[in-house]
Amino acid sequence: MRYINNPPNPYQKYSAEFLGEPPAAKLEIFEEIATRSVITKSDMPEMGIRYTVNCYRGCVHACTYCFARRYHEFLGYGAGTDFETKIVVKINAPQILREELKRTREKISHLEFSFATDPYLPLEANYELTRKCLIVCRHARMPVGVITKSPLVTRDVDVLTGLNATVYFSIPFPTVEKSKPFEPYTPTPDVRFRAMKTLTEAGIKVGIGIAPIIPGYNDSDIPTLLERAREAGATKAFINLIHFDSDSIADYFVERLKEKLPTKADRILNALRRERGGKLRHRNFDERRGKTEQWQLAVKLFDLHFRRLGFERFERIEKIVEKPLPIQRSLFDFS
Repeated sequence: MRYINNPPNPYQKYSAEFLGEPPAAKLEIFEEIATRSVITKSDMPEMGIRYTVNCYRGCVHACTYCFARRYHEFLGYGAGTDFETKIVVKINAPQILREELKRTREKISHLEFSFATDPYLPLEANYELTRKCLIVCRHARMPVGVITKSPLVTRDVDVLTGLNATVYFSIPFPTVEKSKPFEPYTPTPDVRFRAMKTLTEAGIKVGIGIAPIIPGYNDSDIPTLLERAREAGATKAFINLIHFDSDSIADYFVERLKEKLPTKADRILNALRRERGGKLRHRNFDERRGKTEQWQLAVKLFDLHFRRLGFERFERIEKIVEKPLPIQRSLFDFS
């Protein structure tokens, strides 16, 4: 792993509004040469088998709720600010992916970009690793799904149109004011909705991920977010309840919440604990699901407006939103 003393500045190519605000802390960029695989296989209860590609480790978007923070601990870093400021770049990811697909193409139905980070970090503007991997997938005729918070995905319209791709934009908050306490360096919601429309007009299937739902904070925004997504051409949608599968992530979330929303923090945390029997962290998949009437009301609100607005049903929506875990298997429809 090689430390890059003077990494490329993506904000010289694009505006801060487009890529998100530059982080306040200095970034440390490490270039890594992958030696074996860039495809990660996961087989979890109720989720089935997923194959994901991550060209980067860590994420400068700095979302305080991000479940992927714990993966940074595997590198010897912390799940807090290290996740946001120490970014690992797999510079040979496209080459490794090409070789992997030669061996495994017939065993994999589709690939997802990404799982442990956003595939369109600001650094992607310079490294173009996600773009190059998508080109590899196009040559291999491998269907792909993308989940991102970044309008930088619109740069790759030319590649995505030939991939039978579905792109989900993660937009859990309708305004900058509501987004900033939890997503300090992401592109604004308005910019993400405009990017959604751009992809729609290019003939690419798009959807919205209203995730995470924070009870008592953004559950009432579900109708507005679905309406704006539908206006931008989205045909698919899902929601997920916020969850923490490690103490370090829960602790970091609480610290930032009390710092950014001191008058609302206790109410939000109490609502989250009620969903998990008095705890913030879940220990297994069953505990990850919401348990209270408040969550069920959010489910019903989503279902009502999902049907009203004519979003596509990929299976019974009640099953999807009441059991958030299985939806990952149903996000991308390549039939």
